[in-house]
Amino acid sequence: MPKSIEIVEPLLRWWDHDHAELPWRESRDPYAIWVSEIMLQQTQITTVIPYYTRWMSRFPDVGTLASAPLADVLKLWEGLGYYSRGRNLHAAAQMVMAEFDGHIPTTVSELLRLKGIGRYTAGAIASIAFNQPEPVLDGNVIRVLSRLVDLSADVTINATKKQLWQLAADLVPQQRPGDYNQALMELGQTICLPANPKCLLCPLIDQCLARQRGTQHERPVRPLRKRTPHYDVVAGIIWQTAERSATAP
Repeated sequence: MPKSIEIVEPLLRWWDHDHAELPWRESRDPYAIWVSEIMLQQTQITTVIPYYTRWMSRFPDVGTLASAPLADVLKLWEGLGYYSRGRNLHAAAQMVMAEFDGHIPTTVSELLRLKGIGRYTAGAIASIAFNQPEPVLDGNVIRVLSRLVDLSADVTINATKKQLWQLAADLVPQQRPGDYNQALMELGQTICLPANPKCLLCPLIDQCLARQRGTQHERPVRPLRKRTPHYDVVAGIIWQTAERSATAP
């Protein structure tokens, strides 16, 4: 397994020079980071940007969101899809006001109590907003880590997911964990692509075992989709006309 320092230093150098400028990266406001992470679930960055901008203008803080009617929240979410995300944000904001005195929790264990926040989102908020060395693991990070260590196990099974979470936790640095996690995710989005990875542009090319072994196109390993069987069927129609016999008088 690669050492953390072997991964962190080149990755952060790349991040400092090449990372994308996005509106939610303009501050370390935990509320802004939370909103962006929820919106980015199953939605492209380019789609999220205008929704995020409008949202932060209408609901600039957790208190404003918590006190807003749900109908207003869903109206602003309209067109973004997966409306349960908007409902969960609203419910979680009310929980923050009621149970955390209006302060967004700082630890993963407390963040996980909020509706709609799973392990990945909790780790992202804790590391980016509160500088805590917590790991993240989404599809992009799974792909990067699987290639980095040339993982030959099926990443969809629980045992492998547990292994990947542990690897992510072992690699996340004490210093700048939020930047590191964002760099890892952006690397998967822009360089370590599923079909045609841009290996020659990757800051981790020297550390990537899959690249060294020529298996990068085979990682991560997922089960083959079962093909729907196709049968050629020929159907015929037999049309039978009954003849009426005439009896002579």
